[in-house]
Parts: sequence; C-alpha cells; structure tokens
Amino acid sequence: MINALGIPQHLLLLGGTSDIALAIADAYAAKSPGLTVTLAARPGARRDAAAEHLTGKGCVVTAVDFDAVDTATHSTLIEGVTGDIDIAAVAFGLLGDPELAWTDLETARELAAVNYVGAVTTGVALGARIRTQGHGVVVAMSSVAGERPRRSNFVYGSTKAGMDAFYTGLGEALRETGGRVLVVRPGFVRSKMTEGLDDAPLATTPEAVAEAVVNAVRDGKEQIWVPGTMRAVMSGLRHLPRGVFRRLPI
Repeated sequence: MINALGIPQHLLLLGGTSDIALAIADAYAAKSPGLTVTLAARPGARRDAAAEHLTGKGCVVTAVDFDAVDTATHSTLIEGVTGDIDIAAVAFGLLGDPELAWTDLETARELAAVNYVGAVTTGVALGARIRTQGHGVVVAMSSVAGERPRRSNFVYGSTKAGMDAFYTGLGEALRETGGRVLVVRPGFVRSKMTEGLDDAPLATTPEAVAEAVVNAVRDGKEQIWVPGTMRAVMSGLRHLPRGVFRRLPI
C-alpha cells in the first residue's frame, strides 16, 4: 500500500529502461529503503544495466519480459506480478522520425502500435488488476505533443493524444474501485529518446519529471504538466486560431 506520505512498497515499471521510469524509481528508492521494483522491459543489456542500477540503490528488483507490441501477453504479465502493485508507471514509447512517420506506412504503424495500442492494452490489464486489489495508482506518461498536434510531429502527437484520452478516462472509471490514474504531460525531456535533438523551450530532465510525479501521487493529483508552466503555455496554444498556430516555429 501507499503510505500517508505517498510512498509505495511496490513499483511496477512498464518500459523500465526508459530514463523517466528509472528516475521515478530512483526518487522512490531514496524515500523507501528496500523498495520492491518489478522491471518490465525487453530482455537485453539495457534491462540488465537498469536492474543493476536499481539494485545498487537498495531496491529489490525482479525483471520480467515485456514488449509493448506483444499485446496478447499484457494481461498475463500483469496478472502474474507478485504482490499488490502500488504504483504502475506506463513509461514506454517511441518518438520516431517525424517525416517518415507520415510518409512511411511501417513507421506510422509502429508508432501507433507502441504508443497507443500497446498503451491501451496495458491499461486495460492494469485496470483489471487495480479493481481486484481495490487500490493502486497508474502513472501514465503522456506528452504535451498530444494536446494540439503540430506539423513537425503530428503522427507522434496523435498517438499521445489517444493515449492521453484513454488514461484520462481510465482514471474516471477506476475512481469507484479505489484506483487512481495520474496523467503526466511533459514537454521536451532531455533523455535517450531525444538525444541529438535541439532543446525545445522549457526543456526539462527525467529527474524533474520524477520529482513532479512523486509530489503529484502524494497530493492525489490526476493531471500534471512538467514543467508546471507548460499548462499555461498549452492552454494558450490550444485556443490559437489555426492560421496563427501554423505560423509558429514549433
């Protein structure tokens, strides 16, 4: 169970090799010695390194195989996690090449399969687990890119828009069963996913996202933007006339 200070005993990381997922685990490990972490990711050197890193932080780590596109396995995987899941971080996703994403069918399919379809099937399985437990928080890593998709990355933005809508609705559905969903909408995060790209305005870090997540779970929030100023920025952008919006250098 999550205690009165918002600290879990058991953290499930779906996409557990991502920089944000590991930063969230680090943040909780610093507050909860002996934190149990189920690290769900594809097997390989990155997962091994992540497990070693978290073990070094004092976590009790169990690594399990997870592939976002292998949707038939999602329910079995989540049903098989030992012990109650206090917090499940849905932290997997692809950014992709934005130009290939709308001109190459396979690139578009892969983005949709990982960022939306895989996120939905994972969310359905998590919802079933939380209904059985009667408690639990899902932390869904969305993006400001989904709030108003831009020409520069509209395929990615569309997948995040769908994912965001699903998890927002899942939060409403789980309220009556004791579960919660926190939808997290970061801006540009300096991470492996964005390596080689120029920083966007209000760029942030995985550690800053993790700190915001920990605080939001503790405070019972349902939606956050990281950094917080992104909320006002995106509110303004959503209401700009299309002709003005398309002239912005974003």
